[in-house]
Amino acid sequence: MSDLRYPIGPFRPDSNPTAESRGRHIQQIQELAARFRTTVTGLSAQQLDTPYRDGGWTVRQVIHHVPDSHLNAYIRCKLALTESTPTIKPYDEAAWACLKDSQLAPIEVSVSLLDAIHVRWAIILKSLQPRDFARQFIHPEAGLKDLDWLLALYSWHGNHHLAHITSVQQRLHW
Repeated sequence: MSDLRYPIGPFRPDSNPTAESRGRHIQQIQELAARFRTTVTGLSAQQLDTPYRDGGWTVRQVIHHVPDSHLNAYIRCKLALTESTPTIKPYDEAAWACLKDSQLAPIEVSVSLLDAIHVRWAIILKSLQPRDFARQFIHPEAGLKDLDWLLALYSWHGNHHLAHITSVQQRLHW
């Protein structure tokens, strides 16, 4: 892998979302917490505090970042479903990763939070009609987006960060 920042490649939205692609994305979201739990169980404090790449976040920060990010996505999804093209609030993920909860909270807290968020989110996503995925929101940095884009992004996002952890495990032979 040549670019450790993107171990599964950069995000590419679905050009033509289908019921099948949506189903795959929802399934990946549903399975992510279990995959994270399996991957990070038993890591030592030293391993958790190892950056996944030079200049990158530590494994611990990555683990805490994913539920932070997916909680924001879950709320953005609910806003898009309940408001007319809402403008969502971005957040400074790098600043969040430096807060004490990302340094001191046990990783199981974040894995459990991710699991809980995804249970609730999957219930909503599975209840949507195809037209609902066209619901839109405005991201001040990314522009006008719809729920198909959000679903594909967060399916990729979870796999992207899981690959950060598995790639450092492979490189360092953990």
